[in-house]
Parts: sequence; structure tokens; C-alpha cells
Amino acid sequence: MYTFQLTQESLLIALFIFLIRLISTSLDTLRLIFTLRSNKIWVWLLGFINSLIWLLTIAIVLSDTKNLLNVVVYAAGFATGNVTRMWLESKLAIGFAEVRVISSQWGAAILDVLRENDYAVTEIPARGKDGMVSVITCSVKRKQIQQIEELVREVDEKAFITTEDVVAVRRGILRGK
Repeated sequence: MYTFQLTQESLLIALFIFLIRLISTSLDTLRLIFTLRSNKIWVWLLGFINSLIWLLTIAIVLSDTKNLLNVVVYAAGFATGNVTRMWLESKLAIGFAEVRVISSQWGAAILDVLRENDYAVTEIPARGKDGMVSVITCSVKRKQIQQIEELVREVDEKAFITTEDVVAVRRGILRGK
């Protein structure tokens, strides 16, 4: 039979489980980022720490499986950690991205604005559904994506903008404020 123990000790243990699970899930974000960036030392270290935290936390939960509170806060810590993970990843924005802009009428103006703001851009003429378009590409630090999008939207609100993560940037010009 399951119980819901609400003693001071059980509440402290539940809070501990929640916080440790939240931290563990958030650390896993860093491990994933470093995995994508091929940083083996950090991946190993964070994987070791995360495994250790998980093992210790699950041992606490399994030591009293009849206390439903521990099970619930374990799941809540994981779920909250996933939301925290998304926030953390967006704030860190480690690495590079390829921003691609497609504009049917304002390609030259977009190029000018991006270059005025010290971004290195490349224009590729292409044919879209309704005729010729400009495809503009720009490799930037992930922290710069929002600024690029704002600059493009000031010129062409209808521009089609995509971004893709880039694993490595070699040679070429990488600028931007």
C-alpha cells in the first residue's frame, strides 16, 4: 500500500530528491551540448557526475517505494529539469548556426543591413515558386541569431528564415557584433 508521508524529515528528503533530479537533468543539457561539439573531456566528466547523481537519487527513492511522495517528486524534478534545460540551453547558446534567409524582393536591402552590422553574408540567386528569390546565408554565433532575425524583419517582414546548428566552422569570415 502507498502512503503519503508528510513529516518534516520526509518533506526534506522529497525536496532533496526534487532538487537533485532537477540539477541532474539540467547537467545533462551541458553534456549533450558538449557531445554535439565533440568535447570528450567534458562529456566524460558530466556523464560520470550525472550517472552518479542518478544512481544516488534512485537509491533514495527505491529505499522507500511505499512513500508515493518520493516517486512523485522524482518525476516532478525530472519534468522541471527538462523545462530548465530548455531555458539553460537558450541562455548558453554555445556554438554556431547557419541562418538562411529567403526573400523575393528585398535580398539586396537585407544584404546591406546585415553587412552594415558587420555580418559576413553570402547571396545565392535561386528560383522559387513565383520566380527569382535571394537566398542569403550567414554563419554566426548562436547568440547572434535573434539580432539577425530582427534586422531581417525590419527590411522584409515576409522573409522566410531558417536556422540550423553548425558543428564546426573552419576558415572563412566569421564576424558580427
